[in-house]
Amino acid sequence: MLDPISRVRRFNRAVTSEVGALDTSFLGRGRPLGAARVLNAIGHGRSDVAELRDYLALDSGLMSRLLRSLEEEGLVTTKPHPEDARRRIAKLTAAGRREFEAYETLSNAQAESMLARHSQPEALLAAMDMVAAALGRSRISIDLLDPRSEPARYCLGEYYAELSRRFARGYDVALSRDPDATDMIAPRGAFFVALSDGLPLGCVGLKGAGGPLAEIKRLWVAPAARGLGLARRLMDAAETAARQLSITTLRLDTNSALGEAMQLYRRTGWTEIERFNDDPYPDLFFEKRL
Repeated sequence: MLDPISRVRRFNRAVTSEVGALDTSFLGRGRPLGAARVLNAIGHGRSDVAELRDYLALDSGLMSRLLRSLEEEGLVTTKPHPEDARRRIAKLTAAGRREFEAYETLSNAQAESMLARHSQPEALLAAMDMVAAALGRSRISIDLLDPRSEPARYCLGEYYAELSRRFARGYDVALSRDPDATDMIAPRGAFFVALSDGLPLGCVGLKGAGGPLAEIKRLWVAPAARGLGLARRLMDAAETAARQLSITTLRLDTNSALGEAMQLYRRTGWTEIERFNDDPYPDLFFEKRL
């Protein structure tokens, strides 16, 4: 059996080499990876320097040096925050925007080349997704979104596809009691999406009707992110939103094919009850008093 530590270290060396982490001129643009990452983060809308530092996991000294080097190149400007002079805001100059676009083009080409060299690109992507979710676990956010937004619709599409694979009779959303989007938007309900660096990893809906009773709907976590506690975090967010909307009782339905979901509900205070709807797919029904 191969030593697990040796395998991890081999992986680290392979990634370091592939992405050019040690190059003094990352992607041939004349600056190392650290400065390029700062430029990239600013280009993607992260302007508050303190938040930028936290996102990149850099200490304040290194963050200051990298920003100073980009300012000296004329790529970035920094100024005090308009509402708090103790904070600083970083912004790309016109030259910085051009450099950001150049990096985007080169990075995309590098990613395409990496996938093209592998005989099973989908398997490679699935492995990357798992590694990214595991290593970025502490940075996965639970965001309140419109259920009609693109990340929400992606999660719902993946949720329906998984049910089709796992249910013995398949799954047709047209036959299910699919909640109306407006029932999962305040003041009736809410919809949460787990995001990892902007990419969706899971979702849950709180379907309300304006009264003290509401339902939990569409709990889903991407296979690559399972085992990280995301389902629990999503459910906690939905329950907190329910309390804020003065909802006192929650219900949900599920199918016995989804064993991991049943375990979660039973571990977190849900009680099995009688059927409360005519949806053809669920065979188990739960309730929780808040």
